[in-house]
Amino acid sequence: MRTQEKQQWVRERIVQAEIDKYIRDDGRDYVDDASIRDLLRLRGTPDATQVRELIAKALEIQTLSPAELSVLMRVESPALWEEMRAAAGEVKHKVYDNRMVTFAPLYLSSKCVNNCLYCGLRSSNEAVVRRVLSQEEVRRETEALAGRLGHKRLIVVYGEHPESGVEYMAESIRTVYDVRVPARKGIGQIRRVNVNAAPMSVAELKMLAECGLGTFQVFQETYDRRAYAQLHPAATLKGNFRWRLYAMHRAQEAGIDDNGIGVLYGLSDWRFELLAQQAHVLEMERFCGIGPHTLSFPRLEPAVNTPFVDAPTWRVSDEDFEKIVVLGRLAVPYAGLIITARESPAMRRRLLPLGVTQMDAASNVGVGAYADGQENQREERQQFVLGDPRGLDDVIREWAQMGSITSFCTAGYRCGRTGKCIMDLLRSGAEGKFCKLNAVLTFKEWLDDFATPATQAVGQALLQKELAEIQTRQPQVWDVFSETYRRIEAGERDLYF
Repeated sequence: MRTQEKQQWVRERIVQAEIDKYIRDDGRDYVDDASIRDLLRLRGTPDATQVRELIAKALEIQTLSPAELSVLMRVESPALWEEMRAAAGEVKHKVYDNRMVTFAPLYLSSKCVNNCLYCGLRSSNEAVVRRVLSQEEVRRETEALAGRLGHKRLIVVYGEHPESGVEYMAESIRTVYDVRVPARKGIGQIRRVNVNAAPMSVAELKMLAECGLGTFQVFQETYDRRAYAQLHPAATLKGNFRWRLYAMHRAQEAGIDDNGIGVLYGLSDWRFELLAQQAHVLEMERFCGIGPHTLSFPRLEPAVNTPFVDAPTWRVSDEDFEKIVVLGRLAVPYAGLIITARESPAMRRRLLPLGVTQMDAASNVGVGAYADGQENQREERQQFVLGDPRGLDDVIREWAQMGSITSFCTAGYRCGRTGKCIMDLLRSGAEGKFCKLNAVLTFKEWLDDFATPATQAVGQALLQKELAEIQTRQPQVWDVFSETYRRIEAGERDLYF
């Protein structure tokens, strides 16, 4: 593509009217830096009674305000922190039971017009090999994910570039859904495609909605305007803070009611980020009528030829990262909480009991990584360096040993349990009952089709426990459920409640 054509594409990306319409009458945004910094200046240890009242509010699946979250942030008592950690796990179990949803990231393009200082794929990084996969290459990647590994759910990732614009995105999503791969007993296929991409206009988002988009993710990266301006050059698309800030408003207008937000921790003070994200959550509840379906908690990781990540001012320690996860779970108790393979296996084990509901596994973050094989991956093809490169079988076996059942369920999205519907079900605890049934069915599928003998043994033991629990706690559905389970054993696939 010629430079002139690319420049024209960049100039047409941002629709100023689709920013202005959401800004408050006083000209301020929903993230108010001054009020957040006022909360951060508060000192003093909070009263234990107040802390326990806020824990109780979270256990009632009610969203905390930024001021309430700031109270929990100031807790110093080890005993109270232990109560908060326990409550985080209890909130997760109340809403999601013991399920762990898994997925894989699929990078389809590494060309990008932006120049973010912390990103290995920034436009000025000449050490990176650039690619945009053809549709045949997308098919091969999907075959590896759905066939060799047995994934059912993907998050597809695109650089912001005219060669991977919305038309390419829509076509690639359709390609992914079209793939069918024979498995041991059934068929391997991707049943849900989520998208992590740059902010788009309402018209473009409608195109994605029509091709079967699942969750649409846009991370603000940092809500701190000063840090944002330093990290994202003003001459680039990503330099427009507000275009990104109102991405989810446009998604809702386009009919996409399943949205995910997040922060890249390590770009600014994590306390500011968490409070600002909470303001974003409340704005979504106000404007959209529903909050985010997921909150993601990526932490800054090394990337080839990217000096910024070697000594960041705001590096987040493991201890603080654990606090972030606990606080995030208590602050937005209904949301799915995602921890990625950026983290080490040890860190992921440490965080799992604290309210995490989703983790990726067998992940590669290089374009063309799955078909080419892990052994052929090089840093110059990747956005960052992974902390947990383990295979899906190893991760699922570990989760089962820890008492968590891996769910490949996508039924809720195909049954219309999205948006306000799923939020109501999550807040009431009813969604967990649906999802436990479907988690067991999809886990049985995966064990029969893809698991090694060692993982099958651990998984079958967990399944027997889950079956007994369903028979005891949901006797009204047992006859129908047990017949459906028998059909899965016999080789039928994609059965759900």
